[in-house]
Amino acid sequence: MQATTLALVGATGGAGTTRTAVELAAVGARGGHDVAVIDAAFTTQGLSEYVRGRIGTDLTSLVTDDAGASLSAATYSIAIDEPDDGGDAEPTNAETADAEPTSELPGRADVVPARAPFERVARSKTAEAARKLERRIDEAATGYDAVIIDAAPVGSNEAVAAVTTADRVAAIRPATPHGRDALQRLRGRVADVGASVDATIAVRRGTDAEADDASTATDLSVPLTDPTIASAPTAADGSDEYVRSVVDAYTRLFDTALDIEFEDDGLLERLRN
Repeated sequence: MQATTLALVGATGGAGTTRTAVELAAVGARGGHDVAVIDAAFTTQGLSEYVRGRIGTDLTSLVTDDAGASLSAATYSIAIDEPDDGGDAEPTNAETADAEPTSELPGRADVVPARAPFERVARSKTAEAARKLERRIDEAATGYDAVIIDAAPVGSNEAVAAVTTADRVAAIRPATPHGRDALQRLRGRVADVGASVDATIAVRRGTDAEADDASTATDLSVPLTDPTIASAPTAADGSDEYVRSVVDAYTRLFDTALDIEFEDDGLLERLRN
């Protein structure tokens, strides 16, 4: 069976799209699913920050120079346990048969990051490369239970490929009036390329005086959490409000259940139902 593919698109820069994608993948793996996150934000390349050690082959290589290679050549496990000490450790690559898992989670949480110099990034942003990206997304869907595509606001070929190829599109926005306004603009851009926004997630920033009531303009919301990359993914083993909101988002976005137990049995039953 083909996996469900979900494009996560930021309504603004810095909305929290990459972090949300990583947390969703971690919580899916915690619940026994195999989840891949594909980087379709070639300019920022933020997903690469969640990979342990050195990145060799990356996604931009697969849509330019190494089009004949398998997706596994650019697939790495999300660093879930203690962060790397900055040495020259080899990457945990899905193509390496003897690679050690980064955690004891029941499922896999993998990323296909972009990590490239400017010249290759420029070549990976062409229409031809976007068509190859579409095929890579389809390839991922044959090997995982869920595929998440991390996309920038729709204004590039790779972002268009993400929203038009994915089964579902979810917009990520700050839980502020500015984020709400940006969401409306994003809806228009997504509609312009023949797709639609199926769900929205408001990322709360804490005690921002301008914060709006996310429930009035979004389907889902996640509260404030430690924003540092070294603290992620929180959802791999936590149980606080943030983690529970990520579990809720995963189950609703992928229309599935996760075998995750919290101390609150009532919440567990709601997630299973």
